[in-house]
Amino acid sequence: MKTSLQLKMSQQLTMTPQLQQAIKLLQLSTLDLQTEIQQALESNPMLEVKEDDGADSSTGNDADKQENNSVDTQTDEASQEFTVKDTIPDDLAVDSSWDDIYTHTPTNHAMPAADDDYNLENIYGTTDSLWDHLYWQLNLTPMTDKDRVIAESLIECVNEEGYLSNSVEEIFEGLREDLSTDDDSLDEDEVKAVLHRLQQFDPPGICARNLADCLIIQLRQLPEDTPMRATAIDIVSKYIDLLGSKDYTQLMRKARIKEPELREVMLLIQTLNPRPGNAVESGKSEYVVPDVIVTKDIKNNRWLVELNPDIAPKLRVNSSYASMVKRADNSSDNNYLKDHLQEAKWFIKSLQSRNETLLKVASTIVEHQRGFLDYGDEAMKPLVLHDIAEAVDMHESTISRVTTQKYMHTPRGIYELKYFFSSHVSTDSGGECSSTAIRALIKKLIAAENTRKPLSDSKIANLLGEQGIKVARRTIAKYREAMHIPPSNERKSLI
Repeated sequence: MKTSLQLKMSQQLTMTPQLQQAIKLLQLSTLDLQTEIQQALESNPMLEVKEDDGADSSTGNDADKQENNSVDTQTDEASQEFTVKDTIPDDLAVDSSWDDIYTHTPTNHAMPAADDDYNLENIYGTTDSLWDHLYWQLNLTPMTDKDRVIAESLIECVNEEGYLSNSVEEIFEGLREDLSTDDDSLDEDEVKAVLHRLQQFDPPGICARNLADCLIIQLRQLPEDTPMRATAIDIVSKYIDLLGSKDYTQLMRKARIKEPELREVMLLIQTLNPRPGNAVESGKSEYVVPDVIVTKDIKNNRWLVELNPDIAPKLRVNSSYASMVKRADNSSDNNYLKDHLQEAKWFIKSLQSRNETLLKVASTIVEHQRGFLDYGDEAMKPLVLHDIAEAVDMHESTISRVTTQKYMHTPRGIYELKYFFSSHVSTDSGGECSSTAIRALIKKLIAAENTRKPLSDSKIANLLGEQGIKVARRTIAKYREAMHIPPSNERKSLI
């Protein structure tokens, strides 16, 4: 086979570093974007944060100088006063007191003013877990060394919801070999006695073995004169299965109570916490920072869309370092400055492109979903990525990146941009209804139903059919489960 040289021309798409950086910034969430900007500021000396007008800062500096001068003056006066007046006399009596000769001036500690952001909860707040909370109470409880070892073993078996993950028998078997000696042996009743003491800890219902045990612990901690307390304890301990299945007829027959009494018992039980461990939250709250803010101009009857100015600082090129770049110089230092200058310009341009794309997409979504902003979920229109992509002349993948982990603040709350996209269902009139609107209608019908005779999925489908919306029973069940709404037999209640 003979070798030869050939020339061939072809076209192919390549992603430049600038385009890769722009796509990366476009799909970042608000917190990730702030981290990326901070890393860029630390690694690139050409980037700096654009400061506000210097009027406020200069005023603040003058105020600080005046305050420092006043503090220095007070210090000098105090030192002069001590030098003149507070000299120790030679003929000092033996039984004299310090306050008889010297005047004590209390030290003025720098405490925050009343209008400052001074919150004792923030200063002394704790992020202890449930187990730390239980150990803290255990350290305040007088116990013998043996009982303390048993208590620590029981606390280690408590799960996040506050229940024992192991039975008392299993815990006893694990402790018997460790605590039993020739002179003293461990008894299972000792483990139960220590468990009973732990069940008096906060939060109420902690260290319970099951749901019935948890509710009974909380009921027994209520005042004895609480109405229907004894009846509630009897029902929970004997007939909790009937209460869970909502078989009220058989429950009233076995407990020998009437419907008004059962209604009071259920109201009392509903005040209890079935998951006491969740009452002790470990960790700090995480808040959603919106990327876009939507407000209504009532005068002109239109919705205004703007970017949140607090999500990212304004960047610019450092003019001092940029002036050091020389065009004809090819030294290593000059090349270093040139490279970082170009990177800084690309980064700023990518940020501007991200903001423009996000604002354009959000404005298009708001224009399409004006009904939702005016009337709520029931007025949500069907919308898919392809619709927005055609409106802004972009690819669907770009719209998907823009709407992922981006949030919009509206007068109705904070929503992710993907919340405004939903499939459609045809109506009898030839129109379309979004799945979000159907979910809102289902929730509205269930909220207005008779709790004694809840609406079944077939009945809800028939009611929506009367409004011209054709939805199958299986679709109703799917939407209901997505909203965490139980079926009709579990929604039945006397209250």
